Amino acid sequence: MPLTRSLDAATVVVTGASSGIGTALAHALVRRGANVVLAARSGSALAVVAEQCRALGGTALVVPTDVTDPAAVEELAARAVAGFGRIDAWINNAAVGTVGLFEEIPAAEFRRVIEVDLLGVANGMRAALPRLAEAGGGVLVTNASVLAEVAMPYQSAYNAAKHGVRGLADTVRQELRVTGRSNISVCTVLPLTIDTPFFRHAANHSGQEVTPPPPVYPPEVVAETIVRLLRRPRREVYAPGSARLLGLHWRLAPALAERLLGWYARQTQFGPAASPPSSGNVFRPSGVAGRDGGWQGRRRRAVRSTAAFGLAVAGTAVGTVAALNRRRGPTRRTGWTDVRR
Repeated sequence: MPLTRSLDAATVVVTGASSGIGTALAHALVRRGANVVLAARSGSALAVVAEQCRALGGTALVVPTDVTDPAAVEELAARAVAGFGRIDAWINNAAVGTVGLFEEIPAAEFRRVIEVDLLGVANGMRAALPRLAEAGGGVLVTNASVLAEVAMPYQSAYNAAKHGVRGLADTVRQELRVTGRSNISVCTVLPLTIDTPFFRHAANHSGQEVTPPPPVYPPEVVAETIVRLLRRPRREVYAPGSARLLGLHWRLAPALAERLLGWYARQTQFGPAASPPSSGNVFRPSGVAGRDGGWQGRRRRAVRSTAAFGLAVAGTAVGTVAALNRRRGPTRRTGWTDVRR
C-alpha cells in the first residue's frame, strides 16, 4: 500500500541523513514538497543538510540520533510526530563499515557494524511501525545493499549485517500480512556501489586505501528509487535495476560467482596508496556533510571492466545451467511448463 496521502503533504523520517544517499534522498523529498526529519549522529552535519533542504524550498527537522540506542530512536519518532503531527514513511539508511580480512578486524568494530547496520534497522522498525499504524498506514523502507544477496571479501561485518537486514524485512513483512496490517508496506532496496563518502569514512585494516568497486553510481539513483517506492511500494528493488543481474548470477552458479566476485573485488577494492589502520567513523561521526564521495572518475572507467565481469559470469552461469539440464535428461514440452521425465 502506498502513502495514505500525497508525497507533497507527507512526513518522512530519514536516518543516516548527514551524507551520501541520505542527503540525496532528503533533497529529492523536499523538492517534491515532503517534510523531512533528518537523523544521524552528527548534529553539525545534519544542520548543513537541513539548510540545503530549506534552500530548496523544503521543511526539515534535525534530530541527532544514534540508531544503536533504542531510546534515542524512540525520541526521534516522538519528535517527528510532535513536529509534523504524524509519520507517513520511515527510511532506515544509517550504516557504517569496516574493511579488512575477517580475522584482522577488531572484535569491537565488527560488533559495532552489526549494531549500527542491523540492530539500528531493528530499532527503527520498532519505532516506526506503531507511528505508521497511527497515521492509518505508510511505507517502511530499508536501504540494504546488493551485498544482502551476494558477498564480497574484506567486508565480513557489512555482509553479515546486510544479509540480516534483508531477512528481518522479509519477516516483518510476513508478520504484517498475517496479522491483517496490510496498510503498512515494507520495502528493501539493494543498491550496487554508490558514490558516497562511505568508502572514505569506513574503518580500514587492509593496509591499502579503500576504493569503491566499479561500476559506481551517483546517490541520486538510490534516492529516486526510494521516492518511487513511496509512491508505489514493492517488496524488494535493485538500484539500479541492472544490479539484478549480479543476484541472478549468484543464484544460477553460486560457487563460480563467489569466486569471480571475490577476484573482482580484490582487484578493484583497493588503491595503490598505503593506509594505516583506522576505525574511521565506526565509533565517532565524521561530522562532515557530503552527498558524494568524489568517485566520478571510477564511474567513467567502470564500463569495460563491468562488462567483462558480467559476460564472464553470465557465460559460465549459462554453461552451468546447460550442464545441469544435460544431467537431468530430455525435456517434454507441455505448453506453459517444461516437465522433466
